[in-house]
Amino acid sequence: MSTFSVYMIRHGQTYFNKYRRMQGWCDSPLTAVGEADAKKAGQLLAGIHFDAAYASDMSRAMTTANLILPSSGNASLAVTPMPAFREAFYGYFEGDDTSQTWYMIGAPHQAPTLSAIIEKYGIEKAKDFAKAADPFHQAEDNAEFWTRVNGGIARLRATHHDGDQVLLVSHGNTIFSMAAKYGHLTSPDRPQNGSVTKFTISDDTIHVDYFGKKDQLN
Repeated sequence: MSTFSVYMIRHGQTYFNKYRRMQGWCDSPLTAVGEADAKKAGQLLAGIHFDAAYASDMSRAMTTANLILPSSGNASLAVTPMPAFREAFYGYFEGDDTSQTWYMIGAPHQAPTLSAIIEKYGIEKAKDFAKAADPFHQAEDNAEFWTRVNGGIARLRATHHDGDQVLLVSHGNTIFSMAAKYGHLTSPDRPQNGSVTKFTISDDTIHVDYFGKKDQLN
């Protein structure tokens, strides 16, 4: 049985993060703060020799990964895009005001914010509610999201060997969803920009070693 480590980093702050806009499959560049987030994450990861580097194919994730690698001492690695680890797709709500959107999605369920939805129903239902509220019903529901992400996990398992250390830059709700599923999180707090979450993946298990760290990684 092979067991390998995945260091999953949320991309640095973007302009849509700063403006509090829904940002799933739509994209925006990193701010100066976001670039600093990425470099700090690289410094946290310094001393870890990565065997491979991946990122969601969104430019915010690819840019973050390309800033992390030299800061962590892994400048020789190339970043491989992995669309399977994109953020959830918000359909009609892409680019809309975050607070207003989650109010529209959650209010019919007596949960007017994303945090309230997660506390009351879990992150899985947040996706299902988003699809139901989308007038085009094109937002990803939980089953669609996991079909995509599970494909990415299967690819990692097929590619990596025992002891490998893997860098993967992804997105807040994608990382949170994985940590909630495999680490049984109870808090609605999602990972901050530039934070590090570590998973240990074997042939048939996934373990959350730590979640959302921005300081020491012990």
